Amino acid sequence: MAGWVSLFSGGKDSAWALYRALDDGLPVARLLTVHPEEDSHLYHVPATDLAGLAAASIGIELHEVESGSHDELDSGARGDAELEPLERALADLADDLDGGLTGVVAGAVESEFQQTRIEALCERLGIELYTPLWQRDPRKLADAMVAAGFEIRVVAVAAAGLDESWLGRRLDADAFDDLEILHEKYGVHLLGEGGGFETLVTDGPHMARPIELDYETEWDGVRGRLRIRDAWLGDG
Repeated sequence: MAGWVSLFSGGKDSAWALYRALDDGLPVARLLTVHPEEDSHLYHVPATDLAGLAAASIGIELHEVESGSHDELDSGARGDAELEPLERALADLADDLDGGLTGVVAGAVESEFQQTRIEALCERLGIELYTPLWQRDPRKLADAMVAAGFEIRVVAVAAAGLDESWLGRRLDADAFDDLEILHEKYGVHLLGEGGGFETLVTDGPHMARPIELDYETEWDGVRGRLRIRDAWLGDG
């Protein structure tokens, strides 16, 4: 039977897209993580090295590729160049999967830059695209993640109003209430669109065991991130 590949960073959007795909009965055969350079225009950057732990907990085989460095290009050309290793990986997986590749699961929310490139990629490969978060109301998505039991940790911040106290914070209903206030005051997107903050899903109903973290925070007065010293799967 043909299968699906879910683009997976370990962050909340890709994890929710995967969860929804599984809940809708899509046969997801592989997770695909692209490890980008810093300040990628197309991919989630922080903590993608933990995708392997998440995949082990989820129980779906992970395929990993590097995006390479494209610092010399403008944003549009850079996005196209960053897409090339993803397209090659999907073509390879289409050959490897029994029955071929049906489609791709992606966690795009509002980024036309990301969505249009993935749509074009799928059209070139002749496969389907499943994007359950696309243009959905951000608060409803946030509430659905919390209600489903997702444990979401903030691993990087880079927006006005988000200080060091947010690093490592769990995004629960209270945190999303605070983010709505910051949205009104500073324009911070509730789901971190545009790179305002990045996340890691450390537990959820699709995971057999939680991800445990040992970390310290790095903060330069404007932006910051978690420096993860160790990570492991805890008891289920």
